[in-house]
Amino acid sequence: MTSKKEVEVTNDNAEDSVEVTTSNDNSDDFFGNYTSNYKQREQVSMSFTDYLNLCKDDKKAYANAAERLLDAIGEPEMVDTSKASDRLKNVHQGKIIARYKAFEDFFGMEDTIKKIVSHLKGAAAGDEYRKQVLFLLGPVGGGKSSLGDRIKELMEVNPIYVLKSKNPEDPECGELSPIYESPLGVFDGAEMKAKASERFGIPTRSMNMTMSPWATKRLELAGGNPDEAFEVVRVFPSVKNQIAVAKVEPQDDNTQDVSALVGKVNINELGEGLDQNDPDAYLYSGGFAHGNQGVMEFVEMLKTPLKVLNPMLEALQSRNYQGTESIGPIPFEGIVVAHTNESEFNKFFGNSDNEAIVDRMNVIHVPYTLQMTEEAKIYKKMINQSGYSDKPMAPKTIEILAKFAAMSRVMDVEGTEKYSHKIRAEVMDGDTPEGPAAKVPTIGELRKSVRAVAPTEEGMSGISTRFAFKTLTETFNSRANEGELGADPILLMETLENRIVEDGKISDANTEKYIGFITNDLMPEYGAFIAEEISEAFTNASDGMCQNMFDRYIAMANAWIMDDTFNDKAITGQVMGKEELDQKLREIEGPSNIPDAKAFRDMVTRYVMNQENQTGQKVKWDSYTKMKQVIRTNLSRKMQDVMPIIQFDGPALEGEEQAQRDTFLSNMEKKGYTLPMVKRAVGLYQKMSVS
Repeated sequence: MTSKKEVEVTNDNAEDSVEVTTSNDNSDDFFGNYTSNYKQREQVSMSFTDYLNLCKDDKKAYANAAERLLDAIGEPEMVDTSKASDRLKNVHQGKIIARYKAFEDFFGMEDTIKKIVSHLKGAAAGDEYRKQVLFLLGPVGGGKSSLGDRIKELMEVNPIYVLKSKNPEDPECGELSPIYESPLGVFDGAEMKAKASERFGIPTRSMNMTMSPWATKRLELAGGNPDEAFEVVRVFPSVKNQIAVAKVEPQDDNTQDVSALVGKVNINELGEGLDQNDPDAYLYSGGFAHGNQGVMEFVEMLKTPLKVLNPMLEALQSRNYQGTESIGPIPFEGIVVAHTNESEFNKFFGNSDNEAIVDRMNVIHVPYTLQMTEEAKIYKKMINQSGYSDKPMAPKTIEILAKFAAMSRVMDVEGTEKYSHKIRAEVMDGDTPEGPAAKVPTIGELRKSVRAVAPTEEGMSGISTRFAFKTLTETFNSRANEGELGADPILLMETLENRIVEDGKISDANTEKYIGFITNDLMPEYGAFIAEEISEAFTNASDGMCQNMFDRYIAMANAWIMDDTFNDKAITGQVMGKEELDQKLREIEGPSNIPDAKAFRDMVTRYVMNQENQTGQKVKWDSYTKMKQVIRTNLSRKMQDVMPIIQFDGPALEGEEQAQRDTFLSNMEKKGYTLPMVKRAVGLYQKMSVS
């Protein structure tokens, strides 16, 4: 449905009447849904008695922060990797792993997330984890901040219930508790807790909290009657409004003080009949106040002066803390999530003055993933969230970058150095590279060697995901001055090498090692890949060539099996016996490393015979996957014959050759290559063919 209205537009030159058409198709539904979702999160007030009755039916009405967070995370999908793909089976050694939808885009972090959930389960049950910081320790750019952000997002899912003053005689009437405190703190005696538990079904452990000075003052004004002093408001935690979600960051050592955590006196309230020890003259602006009943994220916690950290000991142990003024203890019923880099942790851990803080930390390692498949998924996610999602990117670009990152992260310890970094990275990804056992370890062997020497260091060093993605974005722009905005493995490896040399933070030894990865491992691997890509794109354009090779191979294989001679009049005119046939067949099979030539020949000829008997038609060369690979691999060895057709620095083509090049380019475009990418790929192929 559309509506029309006339708008008169006047300027210095003319007066025109223009008709503006506006569309409101589905706009009512769209904004209606938006408004509906917004209203569902609006504050809802109720009497204190109504809140207690709600607790009878809804356990989440009195759930602690960890319980609500676990509910938001949800139950995991249990994956039996013994029945999964070979890759997953190898990586997880056939174990059953838990995957949480709430963390589905945190690739390769199953172990870390499992430990986070375990911490929350302990905190929810009220054990020692309730008194400890959930401390994420890992290398730079490894995902610590992203995990912290996700935890805060999940904290927003379920509402909390907060005291609100309703006494008309109270100057603060209509105001929420400045620390968003739970109504259950009102029950501060064992007898009252027992009665409330019996009547409303609230576990006594859910009432083990202190009533704030602010609430104590309100209750005294109402003569000790909670139902007259307070209403209870359902409030949704909010990152942007700092309701039950707080973030504390380190500041300058000379200026940061305990107020960042505990708040301070509000000097604007002094002189208004309030002294500095009045709860209403206090500014509840610290991280504990804004994170109460929710989560307080402490960024780079160990960079903060010890004098600022000390109040956290009391807040975690006693679940309350002392403000800067004499106003009584202030409750804190939240989760503290903190993170820092390994260098800061080691420095802090090595100082005996910090033992008490260290004892209050449940350290969860957040290493880089060693699985290149999972690392590639991270880059794809980051690209989809960036302005590069619609820019051309050649096949294998992300995979090459992920492999480089994984190679940089595998540890060199006794027992592993005899294996190449490339082999180790492939094994850690769940692959089983070809080669003798002496050169290809199992994933169990690698893990055993590393953990025997450095059990917590695996994945804690190497190239960061952040460094890698910056390299990828620079790759997209590396030819921008030439009018090209795209990425391919050749540009990527050029950019990567430049970044490694110019970084300034990478040691000379690692610089040499990383460049060796590119030169000795990744470039040759990509060269082999692009040779197959070019061969496939060209052979698709020369279907008859492949069919002829297929038919000739089948005829020779059949003659060899039947112990007959073969008259090769179409090619050489030679009549070949069994030995000559075997030699010729091996020339075709050789590049594909066929392990058992006799079995392969028998299998292929039987397939062709059965297909022709069933269909009555000639079998296509690409209908049998293994034989198709043999032909393409073999043909790539003969690509020198077609180089004049695919190269771009030779004489102009015409006729059939031009048609073949056009088809080749079209096939490469379908694979995801732009013309500049094809030119670079052909140049690399030509260079590697000569060498």
